[in-house]
Amino acid sequence: MKLSVDGLLVYFPYEYIYPEQYAYMIDLKKTLDAKGHCLLEMPSGTGKTATLLSLTVAYMLEYPDSIRKIIYCSRTVPEIEKVIAELKNLMNYYEIHAPTHAPLTGLVLSSRKNMCVHPDVSKEREGKSVDGKCYGLTASYVRDKHELDAEVPVCQYYEGFSIEGKEMKIPDGIYSLDDMKEFGRTRNWCPYFTARYAIVYAQIVVYSYHYLLDPKIAEVVSKEMNKESVIIFDEAHNIDNVCIDSMSVKINKRVIERSTAALNELQSTVKSMRDADINKLNEEYQRMVQGLKEARLRADTDMVLANPVLPKDILKEVVPGNIRTADHFISFLRRLIEYIKTRLRIQHVVQESPAGFLKDISQKICIERKPLRFCAERLASLLRTLEITEMNDYGALILITHFATLVSTYTKGFTIIIEPFDDKTPTVANPILHFRCLDSSIAMNPIFSRFQSVVITSGTLSPMSMYPKILDFDPVVMSSFTMTLARPCLLPMIVAKGNDQVAISSKFETREDTAVIRNYGQLLVEIAKTVPDGIVCFFTSYLYLESVVAAWYDQGIVDTLLRYKLLFIETQDNAETSYALMNYVKACDCGRGAVLLAVARGKVSEGVDFDHHYGRAVLMFGIPYVYTQSRILKARLEYLRDSFQIRENDFLTFDAMRHAAQCVGRALRGKTDYGIMIFADKRFSRADKRSRLPKWIQEHLVDNHCNLSTEEAIQMSRRWLRRMAQPFTREDQLGVSLLTLDQLEKIERDKQAEKKKNAARIEGNGTEELN
Repeated sequence: MKLSVDGLLVYFPYEYIYPEQYAYMIDLKKTLDAKGHCLLEMPSGTGKTATLLSLTVAYMLEYPDSIRKIIYCSRTVPEIEKVIAELKNLMNYYEIHAPTHAPLTGLVLSSRKNMCVHPDVSKEREGKSVDGKCYGLTASYVRDKHELDAEVPVCQYYEGFSIEGKEMKIPDGIYSLDDMKEFGRTRNWCPYFTARYAIVYAQIVVYSYHYLLDPKIAEVVSKEMNKESVIIFDEAHNIDNVCIDSMSVKINKRVIERSTAALNELQSTVKSMRDADINKLNEEYQRMVQGLKEARLRADTDMVLANPVLPKDILKEVVPGNIRTADHFISFLRRLIEYIKTRLRIQHVVQESPAGFLKDISQKICIERKPLRFCAERLASLLRTLEITEMNDYGALILITHFATLVSTYTKGFTIIIEPFDDKTPTVANPILHFRCLDSSIAMNPIFSRFQSVVITSGTLSPMSMYPKILDFDPVVMSSFTMTLARPCLLPMIVAKGNDQVAISSKFETREDTAVIRNYGQLLVEIAKTVPDGIVCFFTSYLYLESVVAAWYDQGIVDTLLRYKLLFIETQDNAETSYALMNYVKACDCGRGAVLLAVARGKVSEGVDFDHHYGRAVLMFGIPYVYTQSRILKARLEYLRDSFQIRENDFLTFDAMRHAAQCVGRALRGKTDYGIMIFADKRFSRADKRSRLPKWIQEHLVDNHCNLSTEEAIQMSRRWLRRMAQPFTREDQLGVSLLTLDQLEKIERDKQAEKKKNAARIEGNGTEELN
């Protein structure tokens, strides 16, 4: 349909539209008009992707000077592929109904692992192995050797891209991952480098968050993006954690051992080169004298070696004299690694600021701040000079230099914590140095300042007031949309007690109570008896999941549960979890039904949709607070309190509730779907918890659905399921949750008439008062 959104003609590639989609478009257009940033919360399964693309593409075509590029960021490859599928659908609609529109190019960029078509390299399972082998075939010095000796292997697809791809643009159109790979095979061009080159001129780019937020990657991939761009962060409820992880480094004993081995290898390689061709090392030294900008070789493939965080003004400076020569630099790195190794020999936890770390390293081994800042760039230059192709061997050493550059570049918003034990194995000595970012705005500020509009959107952003504080920005629009429904297809309930009237809660004082664990088990058994098909249960942690399931075995609850449904469990092993999910889907498809026990913040809670019969009920056992004894968390809470005046309890509750909403939101993936959402913890019924749930869940969480016992919840579920079992057609939704263009226009006319009437009434009242 063609609809007018505040005067903008928008092509929407569907026959019907949801009322909330139109409301979403209006607020999105306000953001683009204001050239500002926004926070928009849209319920799950209401066509957020199609809405975003329809409005932003229409705006770009109408105002090409105002918006030159749309950059759509999502988290996982399946989500990215969904975006491309929606974009193809939209552009096909344009071809039919607006064939004269300006031609557009849209494509997806992903890792080499997902885009490589080389017959040998693409067989590798791990991304690092693919990157390393790719670099070994495409580095400039490898290709130079190939010109002298045809026996030296190179990548035919990269060669094809170098000869033709850089001189030509790919034809207009929308390209998925498979399309790019097929295009690459046909033209003999490398799909990965073709996409890397094409994102500069493509009007629509779809890729992962990390291509913008991770400085190690953004410096190489996204540095040429236009300021007149709209950045869309979809599924962005965890965006602050992504920012923090991208700026943090973890060093353990194994990293030290591997970096020492790499350094020894590096030293022997330097010695071999000095014996064979000392001119190359002398040339590199001269480049170091001239400054880093000249030191950077033309390295089209050099994503692995990219400097992570060096500010642009530093690049104009000359590299410090004590690390210019290769030998001096290797000696410098050896002292740095030995220092870190001594710091890891501890019996108790140590926490200090980057400034304290720099002072200590200066006093003890006379390493100054300035050469540390150049470590990452200096190593990258040396590896290029030595023509190293096996980059996997140097991963640990590159990590050490990234740490050195980070610790000497940033002072505020970071902390260093050295722990003698890993949380997972608290009895085995395994010292770890955490260089941890505490301020997510450090990664986001460059995005907000560099680009015209940034859209942060998800189905579970509540409570929304926290994001402007922790990301340090001022949104021009901040809206949460409800879900218009022709039938109440979601049933949220808070179960606060078992049939024995014992309160259920995962709080520390009661979580090990036998009665609480038994009541959780009985609730699950009763739900399994009542609800058909698939049921997903989320626990607060893997540890809690394991202890509860062990108790259920002892109490005979697991045996009872297996009479009604099969049981599958998520583990920390990705392969095991994938296998469990596959069999869970099979059990649901064949009608046997199944229960999946999963963990909040795990793989299942974030990246898997349980639509229709795969998730007729979702149970949240407890409130998923993070592990509050973590020193890293304590340091972040302290920083948020001091820098942003955010109270500890407010942030912890915000974080717990957004993850709880994310878990239960797995149940509903569209308006024809239906599902039960059970919050099994008495604390959910408190106003401070309920009020932090998304608006679209709160609206259906009426007072008599709170503080229920297991029996009351089962009775409600039975009545509700009988109602949901009745036939439900598109005609039942028309005019309520599904609108034709005529119905939408009539509703808008009625709204405008009502506004005018109210304005006239207010004006009349004002005139009477004056008289």
